[in-house]
Amino acid sequence: MDKRPPTREEAYALLTRYNQSESLIKHALAVEGVMRHFARKYGADEEMWGVIGLVHDLDYEQFPEQHCTKTAEILQENDWPATYIRAVVSHGWGICSDVEPQSDLEKVLYAIDELTGLVTTTVLVRPSRSVMDLKVKSVKKKWKDKRFAAKVDRGIIEKGAERLGVPIADLIKETIAGMQSVAPALGLAGEAKE
Repeated sequence: MDKRPPTREEAYALLTRYNQSESLIKHALAVEGVMRHFARKYGADEEMWGVIGLVHDLDYEQFPEQHCTKTAEILQENDWPATYIRAVVSHGWGICSDVEPQSDLEKVLYAIDELTGLVTTTVLVRPSRSVMDLKVKSVKKKWKDKRFAAKVDRGIIEKGAERLGVPIADLIKETIAGMQSVAPALGLAGEAKE
């Protein structure tokens, strides 16, 4: 028998139990928002995609050397379904995990995780400090400057887009749209009028 899917409230409680860093929590909220956006586009289970996005970096603050491995342990201890655990671990494929993204959910998570960081950093250097008026070309311009958001692995984003079969520009566009849906929670609503 399959285990009961966790609720968003349970996932958030777990996230905040293991993470106090405001930037890590905002990153989790950004990835959740983008995952929910993509779930709607794919006609998939928005709650499942969102919850997985929310906890994908669950172990990162306390156990950075055991990233993905420790999250799997924590989720197993909390009786999470195997499909959720596999999806979370797959986002570290080739970095800290050998679980290759296979499903649409896993491929999207892998592709957008790093990209949300690039979008956030791009927003923070804009006069409006808002994702609401952010254009794809602004992100593409920052993409080319390897010193800008240097920790963002553009190669992973490219591999992710390729696995999804979408152009980078489309991936950026949809990631921006997903982050716009949760902009106030991310502190990225700025002064732009909706």
